[in-house]
Formats: sequence, C-alpha cells, structure tokens
Amino acid sequence: LLTLNPLYSEELKNYLRHFSPNEPSALTDFAAALTTAPGDELQHILETIPLLKRMGKVLPMLKHEVEIARLQQTISTQVEKNLGKHQREFFLREQLKIIQKELGISKDDRTADIEAFQERLKNKQLPEAAQQKIEDELKKLSVLETGSPEYAVTRNYLDWATLMPWGVSSKDKLSLANARKTLDKAHAGLDDVKDRIIEFLAVGSHKGTVSGSILLLVGPPGVGKTSIGHSIAETLGRKFYRFSLGGMRDEAEIKGHRRTYIGAMPGKLVQALKETGVSNPVIMLDEIDKIGSSYQGDPASALLEVLDPEQNSQFLDHYLDLRLDLSNVLFICTANRLDTIPAPLLDRMDTIRLAGYITEEKIAIAKKHLWPKQLKKAGLQRGQIPMRDATFRQIVEGYAREAGVRNLEKQLSKIIRKAVVQMIEQNTDKVQVNLKNLEDYLGQPVFRKKAPLQGVGIVTGLAWTSMGGATLPVEATAVHETQRGFKLTGKLGKVMSESAEIAFSYVHANVKKYGGDAEFFNKRFIHLHVPEGATPKDGPSAGITMATALISLALNKPVRKNLAMTGEITLTGQVLAVGGIREKVIAAKRENINQLILPEACKRDYDELPAHIQQDLQVHFAKTFDDVFSAAFS
Repeated sequence: LLTLNPLYSEELKNYLRHFSPNEPSALTDFAAALTTAPGDELQHILETIPLLKRMGKVLPMLKHEVEIARLQQTISTQVEKNLGKHQREFFLREQLKIIQKELGISKDDRTADIEAFQERLKNKQLPEAAQQKIEDELKKLSVLETGSPEYAVTRNYLDWATLMPWGVSSKDKLSLANARKTLDKAHAGLDDVKDRIIEFLAVGSHKGTVSGSILLLVGPPGVGKTSIGHSIAETLGRKFYRFSLGGMRDEAEIKGHRRTYIGAMPGKLVQALKETGVSNPVIMLDEIDKIGSSYQGDPASALLEVLDPEQNSQFLDHYLDLRLDLSNVLFICTANRLDTIPAPLLDRMDTIRLAGYITEEKIAIAKKHLWPKQLKKAGLQRGQIPMRDATFRQIVEGYAREAGVRNLEKQLSKIIRKAVVQMIEQNTDKVQVNLKNLEDYLGQPVFRKKAPLQGVGIVTGLAWTSMGGATLPVEATAVHETQRGFKLTGKLGKVMSESAEIAFSYVHANVKKYGGDAEFFNKRFIHLHVPEGATPKDGPSAGITMATALISLALNKPVRKNLAMTGEITLTGQVLAVGGIREKVIAAKRENINQLILPEACKRDYDELPAHIQQDLQVHFAKTFDDVFSAAFS
C-alpha cells in the first residue's frame, strides 16, 4: 500500500516513533486506521478483542484499499499521458505558427480575415459609398482584439458585405424558340399565360437585356404558379431564389435588423443575392396575398420600395446600411386572390391571371407530367401499371374537380401506393388499373354525374372564389299566400344580400312587363335560397341570376336547359360587368353547360379566352335585363 500511495509514509514514521513493528496488536490498529473504511466498520474492529480475529478482519480491508490505490494509479497515469500529449501538440503548434510567421508563410487570424475579405472584392464593381464603408470597417477590424465581441460583429458584417454580388450578373438567354420549348415542356395548357411570358421575353430580346420587372401570377391553388416561376428562370438562364411571405409579420424579414441587436441578420433579399451570387436573379415572393402585419411593422409597406422600379435601384438594407441595386432583379409574385393585397403594392405589379384547368387539360397534365413523376418516385416503369385515357378521365371527373391539379396528383399517388402493395402481396410485376377496379384504389367517387337543378324558380349562376370558378344554383319559391314577405338564406354576405334585394325590387316593379301578374309578389311570401347553406357567399355577380329565378317563379316557367349566367343588376335593369370571367367559363365547361349569359361589358374578357375554351359554347351578351330575359326564356 505504501508503494502505491506515498502519502502514508509520514503516518508510518509517526507510528514507528511510538511503537515497535513487532507489536501485532498496535500494528493491526494502525493498518485499520490507514484504510478509508467507514466509521462503523472501524468501531467494529476496536470492539474485537482477540488479536487473530481482529487481524483477520483488518486484512480484507487492506486488500480492498490496495485495489483502490492501484486503480487510482492507473487512471492518474493515463490522464498524465493524455495531458502530456495535448501539451506537446499545443507547444508544437505554437512553435509552427511562429516559424511560419517568421518565414512569411502564415498570418494571424486577423490578417487572414482581412486578406480574405479584400480578395473577395477583386473584380467586383462597388459604388463609391460602399467601397468607403467597407474600407472603414476593415481598418476598424485591424485594430480590434480577435477575442472581443466587437471583432465578431465587425467580422460578420464584412462577411456579408463582401459576399454581395457588386456588379456581378449572369448572361440572359434570349432565344424565344428555346423559351417556348421550355415552357411547353414543363406546362400543359396555359397558352395565354405562355404567350404573355413570351411577349415579356421578346421585349428583352429586342432590347438585348431583360430589365428588372415585377410580375404577379394570380390563380387558384395547384395551377402551376410556382413552377412557372422556375420555368421563367430556366428560360432566361438565371439563378432562382424563392421565399414565402405567407404569415410574415416582421418588416425586418424584408429589410433586415440593425447591427446594434445581438444576432442581427440582413433581410431575405440580401440573403437571396448572397445565395445566388449574382445581381440579376429571379426572386419569387410566394403567397404575397397572405402577408400579415403586427407591432413589429408592416412587411407589405416594406415591399413598396422593393417592388418599385423607380426606387429599388437604391434599396437600403438596415443591416448592411448600404445601397443595393435591385433594378436588374426579376421579381415574380404569386397570389390566390387580389383583394387582400394592398392597392399601392398591387399597382406596382404586372398581373397575369392563371385560371383553372378544364378536364381535357387535366388529363393531358396527368398523362404527360403527374403520372410519370409518381411512377418514377415509386421506382416503377410505365408498363407496370398501365392506365387508359378513360381511367384518367374518371379520376379527374370523379375525384379531382378542383381548379388545380394538386389533388389529382394525390389521387394518382394513392393508386400507385395501393398497386405496389398488391404487387408485393401477389408476387407480380404488373397491375391493371381500369374503370372496373378504380373504386378499389380510390373508394367511392367524391363527385358523381348529376343533372343540374332545373324547374320553375331554379337558375344556375356562376361564381368566382380563391379556389377557382364554380357553379351556383339559385332557388326561389312562394311559401304561402297569407302575407307578403321576402326571405334570404344560404349564408349570404352583405353585398350579395343587397344584390338579392335589388333583384327583388326590380322584378317586383317590372313583373307585368315580362308577362306576369302585377299582384304576384304583393300576395305571397317569397323565399330565395342559394345552396350550399354552410358555404359563405358574397359579391354582386349573382344579381341577374336571382332576378331570373324570381321571374321564372312569377311566370311559372322554367329557364332553358344547360344555361348558366353571371352579372350584376341595377334597379333600372342595367347589367353591369363582373370579374373572373375566365374562371366562371371554365367552371361552366367543367359541368358540361354550353349556354352562357354574360354582361356586354365583359365581352372583351371573353374574347381574350383561348379558342379551346370557347369551343362548343353559345354565349349571349346582355346590356339590360331584357336581353337576359330573351336569352333565358326564348
């Protein structure tokens, strides 16, 4: 024990001054005192009077102490060995640094940082103010201690400032043939949108460069707004950066935090320039209609400077505090609706509308894009799950009637998952999906073919929502003849309720003109309902629809079959223009309605529709309700 732990040698010397090593009783007590045994065990030793018995109890205690001492010695030896190794490496590194510094091979951290920042600025064209600011910061960095907090803040600032693409830009590809080929490859349909983009690129091709612009793609979910942004970037050969504005409530996300805050960072636009490495990328601002505001600021107001071609050449980020030129950036914004975008912001953007797809376009998209994509994702070949056009049509019409194709893609993915399970369980490489077994994969159809509501007092209207166009039946009935009255149901908004009251007033005043009983509405309680009751509805565009339903009720005469209409009515019977004509026409085609009544003022919007959408449609344009009456009841 003494050889393992030299600390006990002083105690041994003290013992030998008072006792002889040949006294077994004293030696046993001394040995027990050397151990680290607890007090109750030592008390037990003292209480044991017979010498041999006492020595027998002390011996195991000494052996245990020896084992502990040996373990401690092993651990100490290993720790000293490791410490010695680390100390040796540390001293060698420090010596190497000094030798390299003396030979001019290496520099200290501060010098290395400064030279790295200066190297980044070579071949970049900095404005004079930015050059001066960065030089001042470099001088400041050269006198700061590397361990100080201010050094880290200054170094981080210079890191961002020197990574900006000052004067660095990518060369645009301005071939219109290549642009059309790229757009056609990535998107089926949307010919009018492609033509609008080609026109935009043609101007750039003629001028020699595509200057910074702000495009706004508006349409229902799933129609390809984000993917069109990717295609535009690919067509131009520019770098692409996307970030979502949905739910953003802090203007610092756009303009950055000031450097005085701990953990401050530049805004998203500076981050986009850093990541792309060029001053003319394509930046997509997704979901601009869902931007918020809070006590931290209004991001929509911060975007006013960014999206104004007259101002964004001098964009000021709060963190960098330097003027950045965003005039060469192509901004592409996306939105589902326009009414939530602030008017000053909307005024700065060139709006391109993307309406929903008709059935034929959806089938083409499913066959050319969605189905091959899902097969590849599952590691399957096209021949392993063959599907005919009729099956695709049933999927579109029975399970995915929405304006976009996102739900259609989910249904195709569901078929593939179930088909793979079937392949594994049946040990086969091929599964046939057809009209007969489609319900085994997707369940009962969500939408079934049903004849539109028809009869006296029933008229089909056309509506426009953020999800695309939709048909909207309107029902009118006389409840009783005991008293006069008018009731509205269907969860109608204020504007739509007022529109219904205007329609009722006009029809009440002019029912005799259209061949009805002048006293019809004076004697009856009229109930006007717009299904479905749980869905909120608003807007003035159902005015002529409600008026026609009331006239149909008064004349006890149904309107012609396969007819739908939209338009606002006034108290004098004028038919005013409404929005969303493209979406409404597509909704009518989706429901196989081929007769439409539209306001005369919307003829221009209808004429701009692609020929394949206008095909097989008979459209009546109405200036007054007299025109509506003639078209509906002739």
